[in-house]
Amino acid sequence: MLQAIEGIYKDGKVELTEKPQGISEGRVIVTFLSVHSSPGNTQLMTFGVFSGANQSTEEDFKLAEFSGDIEDGLDWS
Repeated sequence: MLQAIEGIYKDGKVELTEKPQGISEGRVIVTFLSVHSSPGNTQLMTFGVFSGANQSTEEDFKLAEFSGDIEDGLDWS
């Protein structure tokens, strides 16, 4: 049976964050995850990524704005 348990490697030793269930001794494979943190960019889109000859206008965004669904029975007023 395979179990995946998170751990930390430091000074030549691996410390597990939890004890494996039902295993007192066994072979292991250690995979090192990337230590680089992802950039904190929370921007979902970058201006101009999908640009072409026609640029979006304010009217395009007004047309795409959600204004409720009549069939859902909710009061969107």
